[in-house]
Amino acid sequence: MSYILKTNNLTKVFHGKEVISQVNMHVKKGEIYGFIGPNGAGKTTTMKMMTNLIKPTSGEIEIFGEKLTNTSYKILKRIGTMIEYPIFYEKLTAVENLEIHCEYLGYHDKTAIKRALDLVGLKNITNKPVKNLSLGMKQRLGIARAIMTKPELLILDEPINGLDPTGIKELRDLFKMLCKEYGITLLVSSHILGEIEQIVDTIGVINNGKLIEEISLENINGQHTEFIEVTVDDCKKAAFILENKLHISNFKVINNSIIRVYDSSAAQTEIIKAFILNDISIESINKTTSTLEDYFLKLINGGGIHV
Repeated sequence: MSYILKTNNLTKVFHGKEVISQVNMHVKKGEIYGFIGPNGAGKTTTMKMMTNLIKPTSGEIEIFGEKLTNTSYKILKRIGTMIEYPIFYEKLTAVENLEIHCEYLGYHDKTAIKRALDLVGLKNITNKPVKNLSLGMKQRLGIARAIMTKPELLILDEPINGLDPTGIKELRDLFKMLCKEYGITLLVSSHILGEIEQIVDTIGVINNGKLIEEISLENINGQHTEFIEVTVDDCKKAAFILENKLHISNFKVINNSIIRVYDSSAAQTEIIKAFILNDISIESINKTTSTLEDYFLKLINGGGIHV
């Protein structure tokens, strides 16, 4: 297996507290790797260590087959990054900012700036200072800066923050194109699981500083199961009816109004009939398939409460 990025027992301690604990990640060359986890789980800290912005307390990072060190300048030149909120010279234009970036990287392709801006959908902003750009436009500019030098590995921390649905779709298509047509490997963190699910090949789930799962999306999809989701006015009573009248035990109470029935032998008509006969009001009932979000919630906290 060819891994473009690996970590070995990567650990970071801040003020005596271990915030990243022995993380072992494996990012394959030519894939899109989705790095997901709750806020504060350790995604950004891990990415900062991968880009030498902060140093690990212990453990190793290997990129392009070489150990990352304080002097890994050649390795870092082959990586495009956007960690947290992108910072620019606010009084300069987008083009001027990108020219400075090219200059200190020693990258002299004169067509690179326009090409990068076109790819992220930033046009007609040549004379605008960055301070006049919207949050979404600054986010796009940060991605343009990251891809401008044609990196082999792209590390993007929450790249679709601040974008509207149209912008999110455009960047989703861009990421897939960069991977497929340019051969760029992407490591992307996001809390928008529905978007991650549409582009990634592999996911890594981090929680409380520990990598608790690393799995291909194909394997997750193979585990997806159909279930019946019912929205009712009294979940406790509905759960009682399912268990004691219909003898269904494989269900979960998601919140105060939603129950998911995973028993494949359960029929919607029987559930509806039993609920109506017992004065339980049904707002909706649908048969659906579990998603990456369901899988994620199950890993993090069980995805619901069984009563």
